[in-house]
Amino acid sequence: MNDETSYRSIWSHLATVEHRQAWVATGDFKTRYVETGTRGNPPLIMIHGTGGSWEAFCANIGPLSEHFNCFALDMVGCGYTGKPDRPYEIAEHVAQIIHFMDALGLKTASLLGISMGSWTASRFALAHPDRTEKLVILSAFGLSDDQEEIGAILTRRGKAFDAPTWASVQDVFDKLILDEANRIDDLIGLRLQTYSQASMKAAGENILAVFQPERLARNLVTPDEWRRIGVPTLIVVAVDDRPLYVKTARTLAGYIPGAAAVEVHGVGHWPQFEAPEKINGLVSGFLRGETRAGA
Repeated sequence: MNDETSYRSIWSHLATVEHRQAWVATGDFKTRYVETGTRGNPPLIMIHGTGGSWEAFCANIGPLSEHFNCFALDMVGCGYTGKPDRPYEIAEHVAQIIHFMDALGLKTASLLGISMGSWTASRFALAHPDRTEKLVILSAFGLSDDQEEIGAILTRRGKAFDAPTWASVQDVFDKLILDEANRIDDLIGLRLQTYSQASMKAAGENILAVFQPERLARNLVTPDEWRRIGVPTLIVVAVDDRPLYVKTARTLAGYIPGAAAVEVHGVGHWPQFEAPEKINGLVSGFLRGETRAGA
């Protein structure tokens, strides 16, 4: 490595960040999470996408901790959180967050979700408006039953869950991150490690079960439900992501009352990792009231 080479890793984002990783009981399983920031500052809960882990937010939990008490979770069945043997529907993700908040004494929080995490966060805001301060949606999902995209998710993730190899996991990240330079070995290696757990094959089936037609139909958020979201909402539109997510984000910007929508260029499905300075600034400004919903 020479002076012109910039090495990026998960740890390069965390080495100077005061943080705490722990597990806490959330119903009948334990949730792995990381916490940054000062207790007493406004809580911000971050929710990753399908089959991910809290490290998806490694580039965000440090900068955002300046003003917020940040919590990034491994959702049920994912990462190193518990893996009860049952299909995981969105209601289970919502219940996990409620259990988490109760366990840590968080009366309210803002939620930031990416992809499936945005679906969960939106359902949470609908079910628990009294416990939701603000909502941030990245890589919007949860409106459409687009069979082409869902089929692609099932194929890529199913292969990685069933036969985790460097190649099968790399294929997942090829669709998440636009710039090849940001598809770092550290991310692939960590995901391969989590997918290689003995319990992960069954957990993978339970994670993907929500995409089965009958379950998907009852878990999707309807247009009328989106219109009932009453908390201030920021929607980040990654215009170079796959078409379904761009279309969904723009549609939701018209559905959610007063939502602020901001377009970001040159990034794919993981804008929080590909353009962390941009996303951290947008999120911090919005949560602090510098960017108004509907502005």
